[in-house]
Amino acid sequence: MIDTATALARLDADGYVVLPDAVDADLVARIRGEVDPYLASAPFGRNDFEGFRTQRLYALFAKAPSTAALVAHPAVLALVDHHLAQPCLLSANIAINVHPGETAQDLHPDDGYCGVPRPRQPYGLSAIWAIDDFTATNGATEVVPGSHRFGNDATPAADDPRIRSIEMRAGSVLVFLGTTYHRGGANRSDRTRLAITPQYCAPWMRQIENMSLAIPNAVAAAMPERVQELLGYSIMSPFIGYVDGMHPRRLLEHE
Repeated sequence: MIDTATALARLDADGYVVLPDAVDADLVARIRGEVDPYLASAPFGRNDFEGFRTQRLYALFAKAPSTAALVAHPAVLALVDHHLAQPCLLSANIAINVHPGETAQDLHPDDGYCGVPRPRQPYGLSAIWAIDDFTATNGATEVVPGSHRFGNDATPAADDPRIRSIEMRAGSVLVFLGTTYHRGGANRSDRTRLAITPQYCAPWMRQIENMSLAIPNAVAAAMPERVQELLGYSIMSPFIGYVDGMHPRRLLEHE
């Protein structure tokens, strides 16, 4: 059982929290089975940030619908809903497969693109689900504890001694605030490291992935109502997000 109050306290203190063994091995295996055919031919990244030795799958619901169980996991959404105005949105949902030889990313916050000066409240939260075990040698995510409180003039250096490698078992999830500095670690092992990373944002922000175009209506119609809301089939009070003056979910009614 994951205690939300304890997780929130850790998230607020450190900028991140790990929820161990949040899903079972059957779901992990099902997700791997859905993404593997795409990874068999997926290209490597186009730049150093994407990773020249890393494969990324975008528009993931159209390829691996079982990831909806990760996106809408109640323990994760309890943390998301505590920090973000409602109805918040799913900004991105990506599979990241880090190959041997990949180097560490630059440290960065995920909601930095909003352009609002720091320190400030987070306008996004991210979750990184381990599909493979995360280890210090295979590219585990690295975070800087407490960096969610840093100002604009306090960007941590690449060799900051506070950097912590997040080791966790498959089925566990790392959740961190959009203001927390983090990076994908270097893969110095001889195996790939697979993760699924949903990213959530405030309802007034533009999503990183254009979900309404990336996910076919028929796929969205089969998703749980909360996932549909996260995709953008929702209304921010009093009427932001309507389609032809009406609730956007009506577009899914006849799919």
